[in-house]
Amino acid sequence: MTQQNDLSIRINKYLAECGVASRRGADELIQQGRVQLNGVLVAEPGVRVNPADDVVLVDGEPVRSPYPAGAERQQRTVLLHKPVQVVTTTRDPQGRTTVFNIIPKEFKELRLLHVGRLDYFSEGLLLLTTDGSLMNRLISPRWHLPKVYHVLVRGQVDEAWLEVMRKGMTLAEGEKLTAIEVRVLRQDQREAWLEMTLVQGLNRQIRRMCRDMGRTVLRLIRVRQGFLELGGLKPGEARELGPEEVRRLREAVGLPPE
Repeated sequence: MTQQNDLSIRINKYLAECGVASRRGADELIQQGRVQLNGVLVAEPGVRVNPADDVVLVDGEPVRSPYPAGAERQQRTVLLHKPVQVVTTTRDPQGRTTVFNIIPKEFKELRLLHVGRLDYFSEGLLLLTTDGSLMNRLISPRWHLPKVYHVLVRGQVDEAWLEVMRKGMTLAEGEKLTAIEVRVLRQDQREAWLEMTLVQGLNRQIRRMCRDMGRTVLRLIRVRQGFLELGGLKPGEARELGPEEVRRLREAVGLPPE
């Protein structure tokens, strides 16, 4: 088994970085006796591995490392323009197209994790990363970065309508929402484009807010997360974040530089 050195990493963190599961999910796999290291059953999540030398199996299958053999670990983070009618999951029981089916070829060999979700009929900015620590911070309520959406609703809206959301509202299901930033981008007699900035990120929050306010969402696009912007990416296109973007993103969620 590997010796502890500056290249070693806890096995639960390694499994998360390889996209097998979150750290908590990796702990559960270990507890279930499904993880082996160099042919030996792993008994606890504190065991350390060297990605360059060790062989890790989950359910008898080798884990594909995102790092080149013998190389220093380098995390990868990708910004994808998720199209509509694509699910944010690794596999879909209903056989629908997933984000990992449509991601550009140059990123398919990476063991990417999706950072949060966009629902089936929503589109826009979605982060994918091999960095389990970064993913966990980005989806944590404590480190939640503001997300900006452009939302097309049926019908006109006025200041009184907007003010309800700005003050915070309670959904029909009983969940209390924090105040959000919302403004009208443009509207006509039939529909309105709104810009909404959320810091909570409850499941289908915008659609449920608009539902309770008597409006139907016709289109929903995430255009920004923290300082990252969708920019000119077309649906299905993706780009890798540069080193400075990664540094800023890690800094924004309280992580040190890689």
